[in-house]
Amino acid sequence: MRSSRTQKPTTDSRKKPRIAPILVRPVEVTGVTEWQEGKVSRFEDYLIGEQPLEIRISSHPISVTMRTPGQDLELAAGFLLTEGVITSAEQIAALRQVTTGTHKRNVVRVDLVRGVRTNPATLQRNFLTSSSCGLCGKASIDAVRVRGIVRPNPDLRVSPEVLCLLPEALRSSQALFGRTGGLHAAGLFDTTGKLIALREDVGRHNAVDKLIGWALLEQRLPLDDSLLLVSGRGSFEIVQKALVAGLPIVACVSAPSSLAVQLAWEFDMTLVGFLRGKRFVVYTGEDRVPMT
Repeated sequence: MRSSRTQKPTTDSRKKPRIAPILVRPVEVTGVTEWQEGKVSRFEDYLIGEQPLEIRISSHPISVTMRTPGQDLELAAGFLLTEGVITSAEQIAALRQVTTGTHKRNVVRVDLVRGVRTNPATLQRNFLTSSSCGLCGKASIDAVRVRGIVRPNPDLRVSPEVLCLLPEALRSSQALFGRTGGLHAAGLFDTTGKLIALREDVGRHNAVDKLIGWALLEQRLPLDDSLLLVSGRGSFEIVQKALVAGLPIVACVSAPSSLAVQLAWEFDMTLVGFLRGKRFVVYTGEDRVPMT
């Protein structure tokens, strides 16, 4: 047993935040006209929902993100954790959707426990990120280091054969993608390839925040015995969010960015790209994927 690591709670004794969810529709229907090999047909088709979500601390807006409606409270909780606004679920007193005014169902209000301090600079900054930020790379990684994020579990191992099973397991469980064809997914797996939880969203970052928010509210952090698979590319933000959640392994079906690889190397995370069929590329942390 690694006595220096944070242990998961073994009981339900810790007080959970008050949570008030509202049912929303992640899918809409529209009439379409299809042309195929000279034949025209008209029918109703499914569209994935996309609406803005405003996240507030008390009455103060701190962020707006375009998301697929559904699991909005998990999204807000995960966002606040992975962006460094909070450090634990115990800091959340209440979490609810605001249903008044013109933004019905598109505002989540988070009330923090009395005495919890927040950084005004963090709350006021623009959360919109850009891959063309030039010299921001070193500053971004330094900011992660300053937050005190620890290196993930060095002892976790997953076989290449199990890794290769994950994309199909993720895809076959994407109910909304099967209806609309327009969603990213983030899946949490154990080292045997069992799918623990899955979240879908039009934004890959939102899908990861929803998944981490679920783990946060279920008091399952740190996720040091699990691995994350994302359906798109591996960005700096996804690696950063995974580090906050304590994930030792992140895999993506497409390519990682250079800054994602640099951040994963800095914190000794295993980062796998191009996980498709019977092939993948390990960019950092090869020891966790024994191949011989």
